[in-house]
Amino acid sequence: MEEIILWLKYLFLGIVQGATEPIPVSSSGHLIIAQRLMGLKQNGLSFEILTNTASLIAIVFIFREDIMKLITGGWGYLRTRKPEYRADFMFCLYIVIGTIPAAVVAVLFKDKIEDIFSSVYTVAFALLITGVALWLIRNLRGRKQDGDLKTKDAVLVGLAQAVALIPGISRSGATVIASIAVGMKQETALKFSFMLYIPISIGGLIMGASDIAHDPNRAQLAVPYLIAFITTLIVTYFSMRWFMGIMARGNLKYFSYYCFAAGTLLLIFL
Repeated sequence: MEEIILWLKYLFLGIVQGATEPIPVSSSGHLIIAQRLMGLKQNGLSFEILTNTASLIAIVFIFREDIMKLITGGWGYLRTRKPEYRADFMFCLYIVIGTIPAAVVAVLFKDKIEDIFSSVYTVAFALLITGVALWLIRNLRGRKQDGDLKTKDAVLVGLAQAVALIPGISRSGATVIASIAVGMKQETALKFSFMLYIPISIGGLIMGASDIAHDPNRAQLAVPYLIAFITTLIVTYFSMRWFMGIMARGNLKYFSYYCFAAGTLLLIFL
């Protein structure tokens, strides 16, 4: 019976990760809260890395056509310098530029970030900050499309992604907010946000490979981890599809309400 209960707990964690990764409410913060409520203690970041990888696979599948277009166009421009490929090449370049701030912060402050993961109060205040930011950009409607981005846009969005390494600051929220704030259209903001998610997640997987390999719970938690991985993969796919519809309608203010409520409740009860 205890084993079944443990499986159910990890099934729930997979649902939490999958449901919250694409939307602007912080998946890492919600995992901390869920683990606290269920009395689960994770040593290191191996579980977060595994579930984040599941989310990555789902998101890559959804954006597979955009990814192939960017790769084909970017490589085509490098080979031929044809003008029709330039927009794809520049978009790829901006993804690289936007990835650098978070990559640098992760490399330099990885241990500090792991320490922050244990603080519920940090998550609470970060959720409130995310709520404020979502509220401030709720009515903005940008005009910049894929071919209109500039280096400064990529840098600003990249800095926002670096800030989102703090649990409770939503990565998707921070990058979408920053993208809209610099004038991107909703569709471009969504695309750029999740194109940035791909390299930073791959980097996190590479950096955390040793954590996974040396996880002391790896053997006994193999089945629960697998359950969480598969659940995260499936739920992320449907959550991402749902969020794409939300972005198309521009209803981000409802996420700000949620962040305000969740952050306040955490401060009061936890």
